Amino acid sequence: MKARHPGNFPWILAACFYGALLFTIGFLAYTGNLPAFLHYIPYHDTLGHFILYGIASYLGDRVLRGRKFPVMGYRIPLFAFVFGVITIVEEYIQSFSPHRTFSWVDMIASLLGLLVGYWLAQRELKTGKMRDKAIKNGQDARQSH
Repeated sequence: MKARHPGNFPWILAACFYGALLFTIGFLAYTGNLPAFLHYIPYHDTLGHFILYGIASYLGDRVLRGRKFPVMGYRIPLFAFVFGVITIVEEYIQSFSPHRTFSWVDMIASLLGLLVGYWLAQRELKTGKMRDKAIKNGQDARQSH
């Protein structure tokens, strides 16, 4: 049996490893065991939210190949929507943790990172589709001669 999208496997593998890393970072944060040197980096928490969520969004959208679902006539990006909801819920849950705090700034940084990651993935997916189409058209043109 042939895989439907064999070129997607590296993205799936990268997303799985990154998901494990993100889970580990979250676990360390909730248990108060993040490395002490992070406190020497200005705005480390806010930057971390932006970068970590951006990478997660990028990988998630690449794995799902930009899949969208319809809602009231709009096509909503699947991974960005689901991960955005999880992001908001997780930031709220932080207010109940003795080692974490709720922060509007962190939530906005997370959502902005999510949007940038989604935008980058969409840009690459569209570029790849255009390249594939051009290659296919080039092959078709050569075959017709």
